[in-house]
Amino acid sequence: MSWKGTGASQEQTSAQFGFFDLLKRPLELYLFVDPLCPECWSIEPIIKKLTIEYGRFFTIKPIISGKMTSLHKKNVDKPYKLKKEWDKTANRTGMCCDGDIWLENPVSSPLITSLAVKAAELQGKKSGIRFLRKVQEYVFLDKKNISDEEVLVECAEKSRLDVEEFRKDLYSDTARRALQCDFNLTREMDVDTIPTLVLFNQSEEDAGLKIAGTYPYEIYVNVLKEMLQRDPMPAKKPPLEEFLQHYKFLATKEIAVVYDWTEQQAKREMKKLVLKQVVQEVPVKHGVFWKYQPDGQA
Repeated sequence: MSWKGTGASQEQTSAQFGFFDLLKRPLELYLFVDPLCPECWSIEPIIKKLTIEYGRFFTIKPIISGKMTSLHKKNVDKPYKLKKEWDKTANRTGMCCDGDIWLENPVSSPLITSLAVKAAELQGKKSGIRFLRKVQEYVFLDKKNISDEEVLVECAEKSRLDVEEFRKDLYSDTARRALQCDFNLTREMDVDTIPTLVLFNQSEEDAGLKIAGTYPYEIYVNVLKEMLQRDPMPAKKPPLEEFLQHYKFLATKEIAVVYDWTEQQAKREMKKLVLKQVVQEVPVKHGVFWKYQPDGQA
């Protein structure tokens, strides 16, 4: 595939950054999330758009905050409350999170899920990101108990991980230490809201900038430019089919945000690709997802 999500013309970047600046990417973004947090799920469209338009300037590292583990302990006996909160978030954000899971198949141990994410990361940062996304899809869309070991192994398989390595790493001291490092970082940076994005300029010794909660896309772009002390042009968006080929499974909301469309426009464009057998429509409780199917295969 030709598009890598960080492309920009040489003319666009060379005037603002030297070649080696772009190689090392000047900014580092820490994204504090939790696999069970619907608000963290709802920020996915913004992160995708930021990566496509400005990803040539930053690396991103998800940090598991552990906030939902303590929240889960408080609310585990209140399934109807959790269901209501999830459904309300889905309607507000456009990213489906099916609250029926708390009545039908509740997640029993969020800590195991967080350990699984760190175990996946031991196979590389991209592997960890793919696995986290798959876990979110399983819990928010499919109502799967993502604290069940076999469900986690299935997520590992779907995320193209080495499953035997994943099984060994899941309960390893290495994964536990990595998760504890994330928890420590959450405390050290005074992160008390998730999602939270903290940006650092690797060439500066100044403290990072923290964005707690979710905001309109322009806020993130303005903070990014402030950290860069420049006003770079956004990279050109990829053709829609290449975008789908890269991410494989996307919400209407994600497509709409990335391409600056309304959700109705996004649905129209996706319906065209359904007719071409490029994607398959996957209805969920709140909205629709779209599954890329190479060569028209379901």
